[in-house]
Amino acid sequence: MAERELDVLVVGGGIVGAGTALDAATRGLSTGIVEARDWASGTSSRSSKLIHGGLRYLEMLDFPLVREALKERGLLLERLAPHLVKPVPFLYPLQHRGWERLYAGTGVALYDVMSMARGHGRGLPLHRHLSRSHALRVAPCLRKDALVGALQYYDAEVDDARFVATLVRTAVSYGAKAANRARVTGFLREGERVVGVTVEDVEGGGEYEIRARQVVNATGVWTDDTQALVGERGQFHVKASKGIHLVVPRDRIHSSTGLILRTEKSVLFVIPWGRHWIVGTTDTAWDLDKAHPAASSADIDYLLEHVNSVLAVPLTRDDVEGVYAGLRPLLAGESEATSKLSREHTVAHPVPGLVVVAGGKYTTYRVMAEDAVDAAVHGLDRRVAESVTEEIPLLGAEGYPAMWNARERIAARSGLHVARVEHLLNRYGSLADQLLDLIAADPSLGEPLRHADDYLRAEIVYAASHEGARHLDDVLTRRTRISIETFDRGTRSAREAAELMAPVLGWDQDQIDREVEHYEKRVEAERESQRQPDDLTADAARLGAPDIVPL
Repeated sequence: MAERELDVLVVGGGIVGAGTALDAATRGLSTGIVEARDWASGTSSRSSKLIHGGLRYLEMLDFPLVREALKERGLLLERLAPHLVKPVPFLYPLQHRGWERLYAGTGVALYDVMSMARGHGRGLPLHRHLSRSHALRVAPCLRKDALVGALQYYDAEVDDARFVATLVRTAVSYGAKAANRARVTGFLREGERVVGVTVEDVEGGGEYEIRARQVVNATGVWTDDTQALVGERGQFHVKASKGIHLVVPRDRIHSSTGLILRTEKSVLFVIPWGRHWIVGTTDTAWDLDKAHPAASSADIDYLLEHVNSVLAVPLTRDDVEGVYAGLRPLLAGESEATSKLSREHTVAHPVPGLVVVAGGKYTTYRVMAEDAVDAAVHGLDRRVAESVTEEIPLLGAEGYPAMWNARERIAARSGLHVARVEHLLNRYGSLADQLLDLIAADPSLGEPLRHADDYLRAEIVYAASHEGARHLDDVLTRRTRISIETFDRGTRSAREAAELMAPVLGWDQDQIDREVEHYEKRVEAERESQRQPDDLTADAARLGAPDIVPL
């Protein structure tokens, strides 16, 4: 990137930054993207894992946002990433007779109509009204006195971190240059104009000047911090709202459908997640450490209390396998309550050569990226093509349906159980062939990890060789979800995973030991933070484990 001037340089490797890099690269622009930590290491790996229109925004009469999100949901399910984005059913328990069924039913019916009107929602089943007895057959976990009936509707879910990594790889396949562990330390200026950035190579040391005709700041909750490096006041501010999630085993909640519950502040989801459930989320202001937001004991109690209000067999702390906390980047408005701040996105051109994009929600990343590149294009003195990302499938999407249909034949050929082949196809799509090649070359890679048997040993090697993972934490937390899907939080898998990564990344025994020790300290710091009563004490406890490569 430092060798010649780029057309567009994107700062920030979350969902919006990755989408912006793909949008720019597929318009024929020379493009780079840099990320200070790992891809999706901030907000974009800690969401509710939902691709959805946002029913609660419909209640707020924010029809444009819902319409836009439903179109994007359909595109992702049907064209852009069918291997990564999957339909998921939700049950909404009704607690009042008559009026609530009419009120909620009208809203969900409108949701379906808006989805189909965009031309990309016909693949999902329509909502249906259920009696109490029917709802209890679908979700026996519910207390009989917790509902008088129910509505069932469909949305979609995604492994958010895997999606971002795939998005970056897709951008690279179209010519973008990408570097994680590359921290922007300042902006290059010529008079008023921003002409590039200075970047520190966090892994190898050294500082580079990368020049670009347009720089896009897509740093989410770090937007204000990045703007401060420019020395210019932003035209808007971004506030962080913390949301925490609990992961519990599938057998703790007896249901064939997800749940959506109303709370006094927001909504609560119980989301099917492989052999687990994700329960979330909270919505509280956060102004402490942005890199590692901490979940306190009070946060966990809040979620347990609300989900237990409808469960026949309550969840306890002992049922919780994993906990994670993320930050929503909300555009600062007039209201102090973060749940009322805008989920709309905005794009600004605060100084020549610099575009800032912020706000929005995960589902609408592609629209945000298109708007950001449109703004950047205005600063390029030449004609540039319109966005084409509506037509660009992500890596792994092309050929996925055919491989899915052939999964039994692939299983027979590879020697893997068909369930393992399905797992690979739903994580890598048609790129699963690359993992099967690794296994063919070394059959031991076809074995599951000893203490995290949802994942094959080949996936650990592939994360380091193909997916940009630089450290053990990258693999256990983002390339896989072992850190939240096992009761030991991945500590028993750490050494085996590190030893699989070592030959790929050139680690010696000292580095293996260092990676494992760092990961164990991180897990212990997170556990300690979750025992603390409030945000301040939880944040202090979590900061007890520094990053393996401090920024």
